[in-house]
Amino acid sequence: MNDVESGASFRDKVATIDKDGRRIWVYPKKPSGKLYNARTLLSVFYLLVFFAIPFIKVDGHPFLMINVLKRKFILFGQIFWPQDFFIFGLGMVVFIVFIALFTVVFGRVFCGWACPQTIFMELVFRKIEYWIEGDAMEQKRLDKAKWDSDKIIKRGGKWILFWSVSFIIANTFLAYVIGIDELREIIRGPFAQHIGGFAILLLFTTIFFFVYVRLREQVCTTICPYGRMQGVLLDRNSIVVAYDHVRGEPRGRLKRKEERTLGDCIDCEQCVKVCPTGIDIRNGTQLECVNCTACIDACNHMMNAAGFPEGLIRYASESNISEKKKFRFTGRMKAYTIVMCLLLGVEVYLLTSRTDVGISILKTPGQLYQQQPGNRLSNLYNYRLLNKTFKDKKLEFRPENFKGEIQIVGNEQLLVPKEGSASGSMFIYLAEKDVTQRKMPLSIAVYEDGEKIKTITTTFLGPFNGN
Repeated sequence: MNDVESGASFRDKVATIDKDGRRIWVYPKKPSGKLYNARTLLSVFYLLVFFAIPFIKVDGHPFLMINVLKRKFILFGQIFWPQDFFIFGLGMVVFIVFIALFTVVFGRVFCGWACPQTIFMELVFRKIEYWIEGDAMEQKRLDKAKWDSDKIIKRGGKWILFWSVSFIIANTFLAYVIGIDELREIIRGPFAQHIGGFAILLLFTTIFFFVYVRLREQVCTTICPYGRMQGVLLDRNSIVVAYDHVRGEPRGRLKRKEERTLGDCIDCEQCVKVCPTGIDIRNGTQLECVNCTACIDACNHMMNAAGFPEGLIRYASESNISEKKKFRFTGRMKAYTIVMCLLLGVEVYLLTSRTDVGISILKTPGQLYQQQPGNRLSNLYNYRLLNKTFKDKKLEFRPENFKGEIQIVGNEQLLVPKEGSASGSMFIYLAEKDVTQRKMPLSIAVYEDGEKIKTITTTFLGPFNGN
């Protein structure tokens, strides 16, 4: 039955919520097949990377850390501060455009293959559940059974393992925020000194445990905004997990020794039974579909058993199926690609041109020029230096486009501690004859170990000459 024949009533509701608003619990059958095996291998690699990154260090510092509390971010061993937030802001824009482009072309393949929620739910916690409680029918029977010793052991054992894995995930998540060294101090140190840290660990563990014990697919179908974006981003040329209704309809049971006059769909509903979000992919593209490909493996298995070609459910676009057209790169896809490349180019430029020291030199507010001996004029400036590295910096200011003198107030050297800042005042002296404008632009070169690292522009305030 296609969308028109069914009235597309399935689109008026979420598959896991009944008409009274109650939760319909999903018992997906354990999937198997080539794509499921490929996802399992990818998830193993993903999990190894996820749990290993907090332990990786560059010159003794974290490879990746996102410390929102201290506003300190480390990426690939390079430290970023709030002053670099515009780089992260643009990075988020690039990521959103990339997601849009990726969805326009490939649908929600990210959700099924790389989303942390899917990987942990389907390829970690669900595997534990299958191992302890059995397949879908056994889980249903266990839910309906009385709380005897068998149910207590199985359900209790599952919850203990779920809590343990959630605790490991919470520790890893916290390591990304505060760093593995500080996390070790919380774990090894006296409990009384780290009550806050343990409270945060307990909170995150509880959240993860609740998500994977009760919330499950509801994260994808009702909470995550990405599913809602599909209606805007997908079109007839987007590649999604799709049912070939041209080949499959009209569907009907397979009977022995009968000449087949129906479509290839034998109405076994195996694609429905393995779906982790409880939908029938034969109804068409739906926001609940996370492109996990479990239905493809199940359908291919049944097609092989029935003697039909594989691919009744496959990665395809609506145009591929209904019009039997090959994939083409549409104008919208080209536009997204161009915008993506432009933004990515700007992001790369900002990252490569970023200096290790943030420098600002501003004229002291409310101060006019001062007349100095020897026919010289002076202006007072405030400077602020931010060291974005893990090493102390020794800097020097030198005139670049003017003949004059720069004198630091109270310091002969500009020493900026690692991951720290320094500020102060300085005078710039110019010969009166060289001050030809009321506001004369100046360029000040900043040197580190004899090498120029940046040029700062400011203005020198001189006497009004009537011009």
